[in-house]
Amino acid sequence: MFASTQNLNHWRGFTPMADDEPIEIASASGCQLTTSDGRVLFDGVSNLWCNLHGHGHPDIDAAVRKQLDQVAHITTLGMSCETTNRLADELAEITPGDLRHTFFCSDGSAAVEAALKMAFQYWQQCDTPKPEKTKFLAMSGAYHGDTTGSVALGGIKYFHRLFGPILFEPVRGPLPCTFRLPAGVELNQAADHYAAKVEALLEQHHHSIAAVVMEPLVQGAAGMITHPDGFLAQVRALCDQYDVLLICDEVAVGFGRTGEMFACEHELVTPDILCLGKGLSGGYLPLAAAIARPKIFDAFLGPASESRQFFHGHTFGGNPLACAAALASLDLCRQTTWLDRVNALATRLGDGLVSGLYQHPHVADIRGRGLMVGIELMRCREAMEAFAPELRIGYRTTREAIDRGVWLRPLGDVVVVMPPPCSSDEEVENLVDVICQSVQAATRDAP
Repeated sequence: MFASTQNLNHWRGFTPMADDEPIEIASASGCQLTTSDGRVLFDGVSNLWCNLHGHGHPDIDAAVRKQLDQVAHITTLGMSCETTNRLADELAEITPGDLRHTFFCSDGSAAVEAALKMAFQYWQQCDTPKPEKTKFLAMSGAYHGDTTGSVALGGIKYFHRLFGPILFEPVRGPLPCTFRLPAGVELNQAADHYAAKVEALLEQHHHSIAAVVMEPLVQGAAGMITHPDGFLAQVRALCDQYDVLLICDEVAVGFGRTGEMFACEHELVTPDILCLGKGLSGGYLPLAAAIARPKIFDAFLGPASESRQFFHGHTFGGNPLACAAALASLDLCRQTTWLDRVNALATRLGDGLVSGLYQHPHVADIRGRGLMVGIELMRCREAMEAFAPELRIGYRTTREAIDRGVWLRPLGDVVVVMPPPCSSDEEVENLVDVICQSVQAATRDAP
């Protein structure tokens, strides 16, 4: 399809290397990607959910170039860099509540891994140690990354079948889904229903649980599963009640994707540890963070002889080039109209997709928050009958979209739509048109 040939020397993640049609990008500008053979594609999933301000934004480009003239990399083990310190200060200002102490990592998986170890070590050495707290409660269908600890925490069944022998076993909570509600549960009862499930688990296991870990509001890799309103706030209250920490993984949902700067802000929740990634650097360079409240950080303070320091670290965590990009990105996010613009685009995107696809017989659900949307395709919507997996309807839909100038990436038969917040009205309208055409084409002859 494209001029690029398969390059087996570059082993790409989550890619069937013997059966793939690679897209090689030569350049990018704004929301547009240009392939090596000259085709132009709209970046419909923000280059895997991370690009905020477009490719080649002049302010971020300039910040990285300026930093390059000063220093490209400084370790955070035993020293630091002014740029990295300044980003930590700014994150303390903009994150919810009293979140203040930033531990920098290179990617979201590493941030979650750090948060797990942080929570574990906290209970070993806080003022009232509870060394029996060694387990974690995570939601069904969760995705928290690809490192061993984050995979164990996640609820992706294939991962657990494949890697089970090297994973720890979490306490598994419910899948707080608003689409597939349990029998007898109405939407207005869903938050209470799922919270009761979490409470039952905490009541039974709280003596051994270090933290509840969850993706607030939207579980992205589970298929854009949208939580019922109020569920997050109830989980926060339950964690306080049962003396369990709350870790919120906002790697995907942070930085305006849901319509607030951080998803937790929708329900006025401050987690004990907040994990960030993807959009932290504006989608420019690898950068992530685990940000802790003072009560967590203080448990790691003491003379060197007590060995209370956090026994974890990354060579490139807090890289100055990435932090310079992040500071420039945050300056753009702080502009007074930025979130207003995100919400206006989200309304345009959502209304367009509902108008164009709601009556489609193979569209079972259109869901999401803000600029995070999932379109679930089924063989029969009324009977909730899925397409046969070998048909790869979601994949076929995204290939149809590529033929029409839009790059998308599916999660099974859920088509993920997550345009950059800097998209124009016209780009979003064209995106909606292409998706509607692509769904129609991909499902037209499906059995």
